[in-house]
Amino acid sequence: MDEKHHYGVVDNLDKLFLVLPEHILKALEEKENSDELIEIVMDLGRSPEARFTNGFSILIESPVERSDIEFTLGRVGMFTRDNRAGIERTLHRISCIRNRVGNVVGLTMRVGRAVYGTIDIVRDIIVSGKNILFLGPPGVGKTTKLREVARVLSDEFQKRVIVVDTSNEIAGDGDIPHPAIGRARRMQVPSPERQHDVMIEAVENHMPEVIIVDEIGREEEARACRTIAERGVQLIATAHGNSLRNLLLNPTLTDLVGGIQSVILSDEESRRRGTQKAVLERKAIPTFDIVVELRDRDTLGIYRNTAEAVDVILRNYDPRPEVRKKTKDGSIEVLKEIEEFETVEEVYSLSDWNQPKYPEGKMLRVFLFAVSRNYMERAITQLKATLEVVEDINDADIVLTLKSRYRKKTNRLREAENRGMPVHVIRSNTYSQVLRFVKDLFGLSDSYEKSGETGLIEAEKAARQVLRESEPIELTPRNAFVRRLQHKIAERYNLFSQSIGEEPFRRVTIYPRNLDDT
Repeated sequence: MDEKHHYGVVDNLDKLFLVLPEHILKALEEKENSDELIEIVMDLGRSPEARFTNGFSILIESPVERSDIEFTLGRVGMFTRDNRAGIERTLHRISCIRNRVGNVVGLTMRVGRAVYGTIDIVRDIIVSGKNILFLGPPGVGKTTKLREVARVLSDEFQKRVIVVDTSNEIAGDGDIPHPAIGRARRMQVPSPERQHDVMIEAVENHMPEVIIVDEIGREEEARACRTIAERGVQLIATAHGNSLRNLLLNPTLTDLVGGIQSVILSDEESRRRGTQKAVLERKAIPTFDIVVELRDRDTLGIYRNTAEAVDVILRNYDPRPEVRKKTKDGSIEVLKEIEEFETVEEVYSLSDWNQPKYPEGKMLRVFLFAVSRNYMERAITQLKATLEVVEDINDADIVLTLKSRYRKKTNRLREAENRGMPVHVIRSNTYSQVLRFVKDLFGLSDSYEKSGETGLIEAEKAARQVLRESEPIELTPRNAFVRRLQHKIAERYNLFSQSIGEEPFRRVTIYPRNLDDT
């Protein structure tokens, strides 16, 4: 992404300033950085403060008096049960602090801004139709992005969008929603504990294509999210939690990303994995297909497949999100965190492959069904392929057969497929067809001489390097057939492997054994 994006900001600061006592307003107007203003704080008996993105400033030395607080209270909307109020047709939020008998003794006036263009950094993901969860600490712009999401999907893509608005946080105070959400409809939530009811009501009564919710924080809301997702409605939300790993360990919200359960493995399976018999695994399909971590206002990490990322975390590894960053000139960069993979590519050379030194028993094994063994052995010799023909299908990693035989689906072939064994088909029993199969299997196409690398050899060498250095390695993007074989190679070395990324860049990552579990 190298195009530049221009952002427009609507903050309605003049309407917020109208609720301030005159002497406090005058001091604030003298500040030259009002565009960086985040909130104004008025606490009884203390000097009023203005808080900015890079610090705070005392507005006046004299303390706030009760009359100052009463002045502001008389100019804002009614406070709800969560001690929040607003200014009609704006996005500003006024929160109060009460004493033991319920009297207001402090006010926090948060500046609400409609920022147009803020989702350009994730626009491709927003329009994918998938369920998306935004995570991040307070102040990084989660709610701001939700407003822009609502406007883009409702106006530009003409989708039926409903915003479930707790405390009028997204669309502002009053009965008429702020223009920042476009043509999206807004359903107000009378109190935070009713949010899950309004979410379900939105689906049942108003036929939305997209539902947008801010601050999923209760177990009931997590269940409502799963119900909405199961009904085929796109769900875009934010949740309490700074990262995917943090959310996964939150017992209240873990179901949003699939949940965790303890599983007892068989002796054979625990030996194969190199782990203890009791392990943690993902409990269900995640409610949200994609998780976006907002690391700061300009940087985010994207997990395009939540299920895969959670599985990697539960193996005690760090999943590698796609990192995007908005630069100072407004352009967007995609940062690829795979430098170690690039180093691996430089190590492997064609001369290395011509004289393989693989450990005995690490060859890839093929079972031939109605295919000439002589042709196969001749192709293996010519290409110096690390491939071995076996007599028993139970000893094989892959099966090669003819198209005519595959159509008949004999018991042997059906049994092999049921066991998850790759079955490859060639049109005729000729040497040229067998040779082409071996070339394709090892990536020995016309571009091989240029790349100096093959899918299976790359996996073999990466597995041995992972064993030596105990560091994960990402392999080159390959097709689904080659990836399945790469997984088998990792399994033979008793290593954990995972496919990551989207086609045509989907690739295998090989991880070391978890030393704590061996």
